[in-house]
Amino acid sequence: MFRKSTWIRLPRDVVVGHGVLDRTVEAVEDLYLDGRPLVVTSPTPNELAGDRVAAAFADAGHDPVRIVVEDASFAEVERVIERAEREEVGFLVGIGGGKPIDIAKMAADRVDRALVSVPTAASHDGIVSGRGSVPEGDTRHSVAADPPVAVIADTEVLADAPWRLTTAGCADIISNYTAVKDWQLAHRLKNVEYSEYAGALSQMTAEMLVGNADSIKQGLEESAWVVVKALVSSGVAMSIAGSSRPASGAEHLISHQLDRIAPGQALHGHQVGVGSILTEYLHSGEDGEWRQVRDALRSIGAPTTAEGLGVDPETMVEAMTTAHSIRDRYTILGDGVSEEAAVEAATVTDVI
Repeated sequence: MFRKSTWIRLPRDVVVGHGVLDRTVEAVEDLYLDGRPLVVTSPTPNELAGDRVAAAFADAGHDPVRIVVEDASFAEVERVIERAEREEVGFLVGIGGGKPIDIAKMAADRVDRALVSVPTAASHDGIVSGRGSVPEGDTRHSVAADPPVAVIADTEVLADAPWRLTTAGCADIISNYTAVKDWQLAHRLKNVEYSEYAGALSQMTAEMLVGNADSIKQGLEESAWVVVKALVSSGVAMSIAGSSRPASGAEHLISHQLDRIAPGQALHGHQVGVGSILTEYLHSGEDGEWRQVRDALRSIGAPTTAEGLGVDPETMVEAMTTAHSIRDRYTILGDGVSEEAAVEAATVTDVI
């Protein structure tokens, strides 16, 4: 008998475009969220959007509670949880880039409250996904959580964000290109469950950015529109799959290993972008599609070399040869890439 079942959690409302920050309260009321909001942000996003959103909630009679997080840590997650429980808030609003939204997402999951995501930078697909990522020591932990019930992405705000954050978001999406190939490989060789729908959505999103990278320009609001739609699609693909598989393969393992052995050198999106050049070479060889991945990253101004990430060649090779040990997830790295193979891949692709 057929007994398969699934439970897909997706955002109910995704509001994207010029000036939509001022529609945050409207989106919340459309969802019939009750109680006081807890607005979670960090210093710079607080100035960019936090004050406006909190004032809008106050004017609408929602009596917001506010908390500004200083760093990404489990201690800050616990501080937000404590505040949410003490104030008996009805829902949380995460405003910022990766840090405040991930912290708010993890806290909301712990206190069983809904989360509204308000990104101020299109730096990664965590703005809509059901996972939160927080560093601890020399590593980074990815934790499952419910995705936000609403995403309010103001392209005017996103277009004004530092360009390096936008290029990191683009690179994070482009890395889906190889993440899906790793997922398909694991399905063929290890019988890992594969979702054709989620895989196709993730791959299409990556191909869209690879094919249109030359039209993504700094300060152009239309570019922010394209990037944030791609980030939303990537997050939805993960929700459909019920895992991070559509957007996380060997390139993410390499990035996580770089976080361990060369912490703080580069943004996550930039690391997975370079990782995708390498893993695409491992998948398809010298005549494969790694050049398209590299050229797309170059076109938007994202790093394509170890030097661009601020790491030396030896560190990059070490990350490639040891990344398979990060987690039990089968990828093109298999049970480990030899140093000779890693050097060849990094040399041919000009990563080192």
